[in-house]
Amino acid sequence: MADIKKRVLILSTGKTIKLFGNSIAIGKSLEIGEGYAPNLFSAGTGSDHEKPTGTVSNPHSLTAQEMHEIADFNIRLWLDLKDNLRKYGLTNPKTFKPGD
Repeated sequence: MADIKKRVLILSTGKTIKLFGNSIAIGKSLEIGEGYAPNLFSAGTGSDHEKPTGTVSNPHSLTAQEMHEIADFNIRLWLDLKDNLRKYGLTNPKTFKPGD
């Protein structure tokens, strides 16, 4: 299973991808990239950006139910991407959803 350590995405195949941010993200079109700003819900971090300091940032005052909704939305996008990769492969533009 993939993991991110010290801003490096490590895949089970041994391939590594250096990240500029601290996460990967998926858009509504099913394109993936780096998620740079943890600006919706995040843990306060120390100078090494990996160890939580005990603070939580929730600038939009999201409730647990709203966080579940956001998680479900993102999970659905990732599952749609997996389904489309199985159906269309890596080289077919149909893999991606048209953006709204």
